Amino acid sequence: MDPIEKAIRNALEKGDAKDPAFREKVYRSVFAALDRSLKANPELTVETAIKRRKALQTKIAEIEAEHLPKPAPEVASPRAEPRGGRAEPSFEHDEESHARVLPAVPDIMPEGPALEAASPGLAAEPDYRGKPRRRKRPFIWAFIAVTVLAIVVMAGLWAYNTGLFLTAAERDTAVRTQPNTEAEDYDPEEGNTPPPLSAGEVANRNWITVFTPSDPTTVTAPSQTTAEAMQDESGAYMRIGSGASGSAVIFDIGQGVLEQIAGKTALFDIIARAEGGGATQISIDCNFGELGDCGRKRYEVNYERNEYLFEVDMPNERPGAGGTIAINSDFERKGRAVDIYEIRVSVSE
Repeated sequence: MDPIEKAIRNALEKGDAKDPAFREKVYRSVFAALDRSLKANPELTVETAIKRRKALQTKIAEIEAEHLPKPAPEVASPRAEPRGGRAEPSFEHDEESHARVLPAVPDIMPEGPALEAASPGLAAEPDYRGKPRRRKRPFIWAFIAVTVLAIVVMAGLWAYNTGLFLTAAERDTAVRTQPNTEAEDYDPEEGNTPPPLSAGEVANRNWITVFTPSDPTTVTAPSQTTAEAMQDESGAYMRIGSGASGSAVIFDIGQGVLEQIAGKTALFDIIARAEGGGATQISIDCNFGELGDCGRKRYEVNYERNEYLFEVDMPNERPGAGGTIAINSDFERKGRAVDIYEIRVSVSE
């Protein structure tokens, strides 16, 4: 006996096999067990799964036929024989009366729990019906790849054209050519920056002191900047740092100093060096009150102590207060500091 048939018959023997509802429940349980067995075995092909379901459906139809009432035999109605004629015997073969009638069993989908007792070794397998394979569309992925590549190329061209790949020094070169050239003098050989002074000329000029490290009260360090008085074998100095904020350290100019240089050409001298053996770019801004300003000056300061000069034509006005000189120790905002030894000014009649 087939194992499936044996499992169905054993299940029917546990209840009232004459009850159609009980038999239907058994059939549904068997179908559910078959579906679980198919789902648990993904290696089976769709054709094999369909064959197994058809075989089970056929087996259930055969078992169900045994419980259907047998049809009553048909009674042939008497035939009237014609008068005066010869009666011939009539022989008819009723094929349907001898054929085995199988009930039409629908494809019952499982609704209740599996009948474990009916088929203990029957595992669940996937139902492949109604799940057509998706058609692969490689052209979609090719289109997406080309689109992404085009976006990357366009982004790279934009970054290159906007100077995103330039170094800080290269980007700073663009700053030197901005329209405000009159307010910022960077090249010592251009503008009103005087040529370097000889030792004799420096000694012979009448210098007015603006700042010395011995008087740190004239220095103001705003937020995120530093100013510290220090000394080594080179002498005393004020080490200032603008930090990442780019803020400047302020040096006060007394009102008396401004009164002495009003109406004259003033030559300012900032004696400084860079910290740590490297180089940095400093920027200088002035506020002389009624006497105006000096524009923005920029210098490249090396580690060696040196003098950085600039001239300013002062208007013949009477200053009402003191002024300031603001020094940014690192124009590129890399956190480099600079040592200020002295700030002084002299005048030319």
